[in-house]
Amino acid sequence: MTAMAPTRTAPDLSYLLDHTSHVLRTQMSAALAEIGLTARMHCVLVHALEEERTQIQLAEIGDMDKTTMVVTVDALESAGLAERRPSSRDRRARIIAVTEKGATLAGRSQEIVDRVHQDALAGLDRGDRETLLRALEQLTGDRLATPAETPATARRARQSQK
Repeated sequence: MTAMAPTRTAPDLSYLLDHTSHVLRTQMSAALAEIGLTARMHCVLVHALEEERTQIQLAEIGDMDKTTMVVTVDALESAGLAERRPSSRDRRARIIAVTEKGATLAGRSQEIVDRVHQDALAGLDRGDRETLLRALEQLTGDRLATPAETPATARRARQSQK
């Protein structure tokens, strides 16, 4: 059977990027859970603090569908970290406003995110870290900037429970 397998002519970039991204997400989730946040909650808080943004704008930034965004904002509101308010620029629009408690927690969560990222890169020497980050920034700004149109959304396979 293995004799029929095609010969690989290039490194499996899809696996390398997918696996490292998956592991990084799990590490990030575990670290943020220590302060009661999810990665999505962190994303909403941080980006809502940058400027006045609607739920739709924040969903686009965080790559969340409408339902996920509503659930995330509901959780932030329940925890007293954010609230929906009318926009100061357009009274028809509703923005996500971060409370003082939410802003304090966003500062802590950003420290956690930065630490997780630093820890992930710690296995590389400084030059390799800089090269990797520069290459990834170049790819996300060019060749891998826009997803291809596909008939069905590509999803990660369900992981078996250990």
